[in-house]
Amino acid sequence: MAIIRKTITFTEKQDKWIKSRITIGEFTNDSEYLRDLVRRDQAKNAKFSALKAAITEGMNSGISAKSVPDIMKEVEERMQADGRL
Repeated sequence: MAIIRKTITFTEKQDKWIKSRITIGEFTNDSEYLRDLVRRDQAKNAKFSALKAAITEGMNSGISAKSVPDIMKEVEERMQADGRL
C-alpha cells in the first residue's frame, strides 16, 4: 500500500489534545491517531450507507399486508436465530 504524505494544520488546543492521547499511551504518534480517526469515520459511514440502503429498500417495498404483531414475531424469531436474543 502506498504511503501519502500530507501536511495538516491544527489549532494549539487540537494539537494539545492529540499530544495528550499520545502521552497516555493510546497512540504512539500523531499519524497513528489520525489514521485511527479516519478508520473510525470510514466504519461509521459504511454503517450509515447500509442503513440508508435498508431504509430505501423498505420504502420502495410498499405497504405490508402483515399485522404489527406478525412483524414483531418475525423479528424476534430472526433475532433468536442470529443469537441476538
